[in-house]
Amino acid sequence: MSEKPTPPWADQIPEGSFISYEPTYKVGEYFSNFHKGSFSLQTEQNSKALSYYFYDPTEHGYEKGKAYPLLVFMHGMSNALESDVCINYAGAEFYSKSEYQKIFGGAYILVPLANEYIENEEVLGSWDDSYTSIVHDLIESFIKTHIEPNGGLNKKMVFGNSNGGAMAVILTRAYPGYFNAIIPMGAAEIPDEALLDSYDEHDTALFFAAGKHDEFSSYEENVVPLLPRLKKMKRCYIYTPDWVQNGDHGIASINFGCEMGQHCIINPMHCNLKFDDGTLMDENLPDGVAGWLSHLLE
Repeated sequence: MSEKPTPPWADQIPEGSFISYEPTYKVGEYFSNFHKGSFSLQTEQNSKALSYYFYDPTEHGYEKGKAYPLLVFMHGMSNALESDVCINYAGAEFYSKSEYQKIFGGAYILVPLANEYIENEEVLGSWDDSYTSIVHDLIESFIKTHIEPNGGLNKKMVFGNSNGGAMAVILTRAYPGYFNAIIPMGAAEIPDEALLDSYDEHDTALFFAAGKHDEFSSYEENVVPLLPRLKKMKRCYIYTPDWVQNGDHGIASINFGCEMGQHCIINPMHCNLKFDDGTLMDENLPDGVAGWLSHLLE
């Protein structure tokens, strides 16, 4: 008998299925592909600084003098406190793998870090509207410092997990058309219809990922009313699985004091929506989410 807490939705899972209590992939195998940097911004009022991780494809066999896309990953709440593990939690680690890089033909990766800290056992300093301009300026600085000297930029895509998904939405609202694609995953805030109109107006593609049993965000209340508009978008893929699964085909359960396995749709998204045995989590995406996004570069 498992010593893990029983998820509140355990009595709802299909007959014959099983619960998987952790991702099946190894965390940290590709951390050495990343560098860490820092960015400072001086204003009349004060100075601000952000740390970040980044991956440069021209250091891994991709030629200089060619334009590559930039993939920006916004991490979830408290993840910046996890040091290098934040690269994985944000969903960025595997995008540095050769298999993923080949799909894009090479791509830069940027993982900004919120200035999080703990006070009275509470995590403070997580992503919110106050970070909007400095994250944008960090991205611009990274492009000028790392990408333009090597051959230039193709397109920009922003991924966001949980609270990072909310931050991705905030960024696209503040800077219409700045990103060519947004990929919110179990986002704490989802685009409203006005923002979806803006995406269509600026030809911004949306890959919308949310589990139907997300413990932190009600699918029925938050997503279902938005589905008609999502389905009318110019470039939108809707991934809302009945059950979020890990690579072993098990239904995902993670408990860190509260159950959040179905909220962590980042797990299958990080695996490019493929099980460990190579079968697809979504039959309509033979090349996974990375394949869908790579078509935007054509």
